[in-house]
Amino acid sequence: MEEAAYPLLEQIDTPFDLRKLPEEKLLQVCGELRDFIIDAVSCNPAHFGASLGVVELTVALHYVLNTPEDKIIWDVGHQAYGHKILTDRRKLFHTNRKYGGLSGFPNIFESPYDAFGVGHSSTSISAALGMATAYKRQGLSQRQVVAVIGDGSMSAGLAFEGLNNLAASGANVLVILNDNNMAIDPNVGGLSEYLVDIATSRTYNKVRKELFGGLSKLKLAGPRSKEMIVKINNSIKNLLTRQTNIFEGLNIRYFGPVDGHDIAHLTSVLSDLKHIPGPKVLHVITKKGKGFKLAEENQTAWHAPSGKFDRQTGLIKEEASGQPKPPRFQDVFGLTLVELARENEKIVGITPAMPTGCSLNLMMAEMPDRAFDVGIAEQHAVTFSAGLAIAGMLPFCNIYSSFMQRAYDQVIHDVALQKLNVVFCLDRAGLVGADGATHHGVYDLAFLRSVPNLVVASPMDEVELRNLMYTAQLPDQGPFAIRYPRGVGSLVDWQQPFEALPVGKGRCLRKGSGVAVLSIGPLGAKMARVCEQLAEAGMNAGHYDVRFVKPLDEDLLHEVFQTYAKVLTVEDGTIVGGLGSAVAEFMADHNYQGVELRRMGVPDRFVDHGTQMELFREVGLDMETIRRTLEQLFSEL
Repeated sequence: MEEAAYPLLEQIDTPFDLRKLPEEKLLQVCGELRDFIIDAVSCNPAHFGASLGVVELTVALHYVLNTPEDKIIWDVGHQAYGHKILTDRRKLFHTNRKYGGLSGFPNIFESPYDAFGVGHSSTSISAALGMATAYKRQGLSQRQVVAVIGDGSMSAGLAFEGLNNLAASGANVLVILNDNNMAIDPNVGGLSEYLVDIATSRTYNKVRKELFGGLSKLKLAGPRSKEMIVKINNSIKNLLTRQTNIFEGLNIRYFGPVDGHDIAHLTSVLSDLKHIPGPKVLHVITKKGKGFKLAEENQTAWHAPSGKFDRQTGLIKEEASGQPKPPRFQDVFGLTLVELARENEKIVGITPAMPTGCSLNLMMAEMPDRAFDVGIAEQHAVTFSAGLAIAGMLPFCNIYSSFMQRAYDQVIHDVALQKLNVVFCLDRAGLVGADGATHHGVYDLAFLRSVPNLVVASPMDEVELRNLMYTAQLPDQGPFAIRYPRGVGSLVDWQQPFEALPVGKGRCLRKGSGVAVLSIGPLGAKMARVCEQLAEAGMNAGHYDVRFVKPLDEDLLHEVFQTYAKVLTVEDGTIVGGLGSAVAEFMADHNYQGVELRRMGVPDRFVDHGTQMELFREVGLDMETIRRTLEQLFSEL
C-alpha cells in the first residue's frame, strides 16, 4: 500500500492527531480509512465487513472522546480495525493476525487504547459497567465509558444481564448499538425483528422530539411551572416508550436510530451525549461491508474473505495446486448430518449463529424445519437442545470449541445430569490459527473429561468423524461430544459406508517395540507419518489411536503398559487435564511404575495467533519436534 494514497490518514498516528483536524475534514478521513482497510485486507486476508461498517462511528468516537482516558470497548472485536489504525498501529497493520504481529482483536497487552480484550461476543456492557463503577469510586465520574455492541452480539444473554444491572446502577455508560442486522450470517430472533421495527418506524422518535421540544418552549407561569413540564414530559415518555422501547422500559435513556454513516451527525450526537449523565443507548444503523460493493451485497461471504482478493474485481486469488484437496472437516460434518437426517427423522441441527461456518447451512437448505440458528446464544443453544432431546428428538448441537466454554454449566446440569441424547459437535478444536488465544479450542478435552455420563471423542480423520456421528445417533447413546479441527483434513476419499464404532474403544494402527505413541484426534494422522519415517530408520514405534478420552479404553492401555517401556501421549489440547493427564491417572491407579510416560500437548499458557503450522512449531507439536522426541526415547532404551 502506498502511504501517499492517504494524505490525511498518514498524518494521524493517534487520536490526538485526529482531534487537531477541523470537522469538515472528517469525511475525507473516513474515506481514506475505509480504503486503507480494503487495501490491507485484500493483501492480508482477515475479518472485513464489520470494520467497514463502523468507519464513521470509529472516527466520530475518537474525535469526540478523550481516548485513551475515555474508554471504548468494541464488542465482537473484529469491528475494531479502524480503531487500531487510528491508535498508533497503522504502520504495523500489515502484520494483522500474522505470527508475532498485531492481534485481530482488541488486546489490553497491545495498546492502552484497547480498553478490554474482546474475542467472544456480548461482554462489552458488563465490562463497561464494571469500569464506570470503579471510576466513580475513584472520583473519576467524568470519564466516559462506551460499549459498542453489534454484529449480532446483542442476542446473547450476557448482554441483557449487563443491561439489567446497568439500568439499576445509574452509571455513566453509553451503549452504542451497532445495528447492521448481521452477525456472520443474518441475525435471527425477535430482538433482531424488534430493532428493525424501531429503525423503520420513526413515529416514536418524531413524536418525542416534537412534543419534548415544544414543551420546553412553553411559557408556563407560576412557581411550579418547571415541575409541571417535567411531569408532562415523563407522562408522554411513559406513554410512548414503555410499550414500544425495551431500553426505555429498563429506564435506560434511548437515542436514535441515527444514520451510522453520517459522520457530521454522529459527531454532533456523541458530543451532546457526553454531557448527559447516567446509562444511555445510542441506536446506530450501519451497513456491514459499507464502501465495498461485493461486501455489501454478500455480507456473509465477505465477513472474512477466504483469501487475498483483487480490490477492483473482488476475485479471490486462489493458488492452483493441480491436486485434488481433501474437504474441510466442517463440510464433512454438514454433508454427513444431512445424510444421517434423511434416514433418521428424529435428527435436528442447532447452531448459535454459525450456520455457514459450521456448514449447518446445508441442512437448513434441504430441511429448513429441522435446522435452527438460535443467534449468538450458546447457553440457550445447549438447553434448547436438551428440551428437544427430552421430548424425543435427537439434536446435533454444533458449537465452536472455544464458544462451548460459555455453556459449560448447561452441558453439565441440563444435558449430562439428565443423561439426554444430545450430540455436541465441537468445530474449531485445537489450535485454530490467526484468530488467536480467544478462539483456540484447546480446553475441550480437559473440561469435558470431568463431566459424568458424557462420551468425549475426537476423530483422527474425516472417515472417523462420519462414523462417530453415525454412532452418536444410534439409540440410547446418551450425551456425546465429538470435537474436530478447523480446515482441511487428510483424506480425499472420505465418503465411506457408515460403521458403528464401539464406544470407549481405541485401535492399534501399528505394532512396535520399546516405544508406543498414544494419540487422539487429527494429530494421529501426523503421528502415523512420523512412525513410518522412524520405521524406515529402524525405530519401530507402536501407534494407537485412542479415539475416546472418555471413557478410556482401559484394555488398550493395559496392553500398551504391559508391552512397552516408554509411552508418549500426543494431543492438540492443553497438556493440563487432557489425554496425557488421563493416561497418567490410569498409570497411578494401576500402579504401572516401570513404564516411563512422556506427554506432548499445548503448554499451560495462552497461545497467540499465527498460522496453524507456525503455532504447532511454537508449542512443539510439529512433525520434526515429535520425531526428535521419539528418537530420544528410542536412544534411552
